[in-house]
Amino acid sequence: MGRQSYKALIALMLLFTGCVKDQPGKPAANNPGSKHGVYVVCEGQYSAGDASLYVYQPLHDSVFGDLYFNANSKPLGDVFQSMEKIGDNFFLAINNSNKVAVVTADGAKLIATINIPFPRYILPVGGGKAYVSTLYSNKIYVINTGSYSVADSISLPFSNGEGMCLYDNYAFICPWDTACSSVYKVDINTNQIVQAISVGGRAPHSVLLDKERMLWVLSGNQPKGKAAAWTKIDPSTGAVLRVYNFPGDAEPIKPALNPTKDTIYFIGVNYNGSIANNGIYRMGLNDAALPSQAFIPALDYQYFWGLGIDPATGYIYVGDPKGFNQKGSVSSYRPDGRKAASFNVGVGPGQFYFEN
Repeated sequence: MGRQSYKALIALMLLFTGCVKDQPGKPAANNPGSKHGVYVVCEGQYSAGDASLYVYQPLHDSVFGDLYFNANSKPLGDVFQSMEKIGDNFFLAINNSNKVAVVTADGAKLIATINIPFPRYILPVGGGKAYVSTLYSNKIYVINTGSYSVADSISLPFSNGEGMCLYDNYAFICPWDTACSSVYKVDINTNQIVQAISVGGRAPHSVLLDKERMLWVLSGNQPKGKAAAWTKIDPSTGAVLRVYNFPGDAEPIKPALNPTKDTIYFIGVNYNGSIANNGIYRMGLNDAALPSQAFIPALDYQYFWGLGIDPATGYIYVGDPKGFNQKGSVSSYRPDGRKAASFNVGVGPGQFYFEN
């Protein structure tokens, strides 16, 4: 959701250029036999209802596909946005199906469904509750993770709550709204906004906490004319420590930290099919400037949509949606950038969850 029209444009380009090729990889099996591995969130094609959950076991180089369908004999839904583990269960945000599906972590068996409009991301905040950000509204929903119900909501000054991050007793929330130029600090004990912190640019959408316990907020929406920026913030005071401004044609998304949390990785997406500003980039916490070259470059008429870094091994996992007009693939890379493996998954691999 949110960038679907631009994904559709690339899909048409890929379809007619004939540049789409299947990546090598083992066919998906039916039963992983273990809950441990790299879970792949496959969005599916918008409005097609073909979202799916895959898991890859690196030690055995084994791929197990469509875990939810195999466990429940029915489709997962439309646009699988993200997942989070809370206790012994996985909470799956199914955006365009307006629900959070709660499944067992050891088998993906459906336990409960929480009805929430256009859920995006889930942040456990302790005390038996979690925050759920949403698209198209200014609401952050507070769910009871024991009763699987909506307990409360938080009203933001802007719409499209997106990325969230926990810092002590506070949650920092990014409204991905082109009119917004702030990230909001919420007291998780009262569910009240206590501070608005200005960021570089507009439309903040992602937030990370580094090894020095500083926040990094990524903002921007290049297709809508809002240039991207990184803003480094001291979360204890709200002081802005540094702003890195991206060029106007750059679209950085889905950042991730390495295991030691001293290096930031992010995807650069070029919707025009060019290799410029297109690939996986990385930067240190004290770098003087943004990276000028991709660490893992994308090819012509290719772009990446998922990025995750295994906290146990430092291996980098990259999702290639192949234009969302066919099943996608995932490639893993060693920390030095050497390719380690590739495997096929469902349509639109967009996020990873690591269970070690």
